[in-house]
Amino acid sequence: SEKVSSGASEKSETESEEEGGGVFSFLWIAMMAGALSLLTPCVFPMVPITISFFAKRVETNKGKGFRDALVYMLSIIFTFTFLGLIFSVLFGASGIQDFAKSPYVYLGIAVIFILFALSFFGLYDIQMPTGLMNKLNAKSQQGSGLGAVVLMGLTFSLASFSCTGPLVGTALVAAARGEWFNPLISMLGFSTVLAFPFFLLALFPAGLAALPKAGGWMNNIKVVLGFVVLATSLYYINDAFEQWGFGMSRELFLSVWVAIFAFATIYIMGYFKLKLDTDIERVSLTRLFFAMAFGAVTFWLMAGLFGASLGELETYVPQKEIPQVAYASAGGGLSSSASLAERGWLEDYREALRKAKEENKSIFIDFTGKTCTNCKKMERTIFPLPEVQALLDKMIKVRLVTDINKEPYKSNKQFQIERFNTVAIPLYAIMSPDDKLIAKKNYTSDKDEFVEFLKKGVK
Repeated sequence: SEKVSSGASEKSETESEEEGGGVFSFLWIAMMAGALSLLTPCVFPMVPITISFFAKRVETNKGKGFRDALVYMLSIIFTFTFLGLIFSVLFGASGIQDFAKSPYVYLGIAVIFILFALSFFGLYDIQMPTGLMNKLNAKSQQGSGLGAVVLMGLTFSLASFSCTGPLVGTALVAAARGEWFNPLISMLGFSTVLAFPFFLLALFPAGLAALPKAGGWMNNIKVVLGFVVLATSLYYINDAFEQWGFGMSRELFLSVWVAIFAFATIYIMGYFKLKLDTDIERVSLTRLFFAMAFGAVTFWLMAGLFGASLGELETYVPQKEIPQVAYASAGGGLSSSASLAERGWLEDYREALRKAKEENKSIFIDFTGKTCTNCKKMERTIFPLPEVQALLDKMIKVRLVTDINKEPYKSNKQFQIERFNTVAIPLYAIMSPDDKLIAKKNYTSDKDEFVEFLKKGVK
């Protein structure tokens, strides 16, 4: 009972910190997506439009520049955050996870990404109806009150969506694997990073002179982004296939990625052009830098193709097939029922509880998922460590997959909700033999922190 009390105290002190770590992981993705959106050719043309609009307002609304700039930024933020709100309201806490994990949704996202990539390559244009955009722009230009500023923010959001769509989608899907409020926070981070530079431009219209001029480089960025979006779509395609039991081999997956990044590298160097490109008279230092970066990624992926570890990227690519007996002894990932059994992992909590009472041991619960990136990181980088294995072997281990919409996985998720009031994965819990919580922990990449957590369950 003393151990249980100590665990409950630890839970109350660290729960918010642990959940915060999960929030920051997808918030960082969203903010990076927002920063990348600033370089797209759908967003960049809004720079002179913003300057023109607010330069005129300065003449007629003196002393209200800060107010107008703030309302403009908040209008952009609200528009994108509203997407997160709709996403959350429609699907709810566990419903969001159900939505995001479906192989059909994964394939749908992949198709959308491919369509965006083809658009970025200049095959066709994706844009909002011209009539709607013209009406919104005209209304905002004519008005002098705050309503005009709000309309200008809405115009910005709609005009930019044809380029920011896949970036918004990536941020939402990353957030949708956790709690219901995650998409809200994700879109808040995305839109704030996207809107803040325009807040500054609205506040200081003269800043236009310091910005680079629009030109062919913008289409180059759009095409390079198309290659990245195409590579991302392969990840979603493979995740869908894995849920159906026939995912790509590591060799095939990495070969496609190598080809994509190799083509991106030679495109950046100007060895071939696409439809909307202009001639490159010389290779600038900036262009050379990006070519070297993409070239380095290409060779890095090639090394992974021949067996080298890709570090953090390993969680996004298929793993090599290893015979089950060797797999179990090597401390590899948890990929099949056979290897789970060989390594002493159970897949039924009731059975684990019965065994824990018989052997008077604590229970280690691994709430995980087939398509959960952070779960794979833990299972491939932290779990195989000797010190971690030694502590896990002193407990009854049970692995509960929650991200597949059929039994027993649906029941696993319901158990997680009822006992821990969350659907976020990975989640690790240590239970006493009499079914009381000792400690719990969310994802962490800190080995020592995870070892200290496991020690709470060792008698």
